[in-house]
Amino acid sequence: MTTQAPAQTTPAGPFGQDASQYTLSFDEEFNDGFNGNLWNDHIWYAGSNATKNFTVEDGKLKIWPQRDASGNFFDRTIDTDGKYYQQYGYFEMEAKLPKGKGTWPAFWLFNHINERRPEMDIMEAYAGGNGWGYTDASGIAHPNTYAATVWVGDYDGHQAGFKMYTEGTDLSADFHKYAVKWEPGKQTYYFDGKVVTTVNVSMTDPMYIMLDLWFGSASGTPDNSTPQGKDNSYEVNYVRAWKFK
Repeated sequence: MTTQAPAQTTPAGPFGQDASQYTLSFDEEFNDGFNGNLWNDHIWYAGSNATKNFTVEDGKLKIWPQRDASGNFFDRTIDTDGKYYQQYGYFEMEAKLPKGKGTWPAFWLFNHINERRPEMDIMEAYAGGNGWGYTDASGIAHPNTYAATVWVGDYDGHQAGFKMYTEGTDLSADFHKYAVKWEPGKQTYYFDGKVVTTVNVSMTDPMYIMLDLWFGSASGTPDNSTPQGKDNSYEVNYVRAWKFK
């Protein structure tokens, strides 16, 4: 008897949106391993750290905190730089965030154009930061707040929008949808289909997708309380993008 894998179905439109207004343009379900034709495993200005701290399995991209050969926690970036760009549309990720002091997971759109750095941060979380999470009885920091941020990128520090959002739930305990609708002159950011903030600014450059687990910034410095290993992964169930019809 021959068994067949379940048929792959085209995802519906963006969560909570009118699907008839969109055409699917990017669909990464992480069902077929790590696609090196689509994704890089390091940011453009740095090489790839040889210590293994990411994989694609069980239909998910997993990136976890890990010390490298030098004993330090290190940043891991998965992006489509040079491989996939889009101008305008709807970008959505479903993910579960890691916990631990110093963890800094993010989902963003970016481009490096000569000296300009346009950037739309759809989700950044800082579990170890004051006001960004809580510490459990074992001393482990959990994220319950994240931020959406827009950087115009025409000069250093030109921030056009910033919004911290607290849902009142542990973002490392379950999967949630983080998204942006990017229109000419306007971006609207969503959490599980609910509007978080709207930024009225023109961002006209095509951008690529970034998924990363970095360390530091508002989350503090990771230490021995920061859980290492795959069981504490930034787990991405899918990344999808649509263009407007």
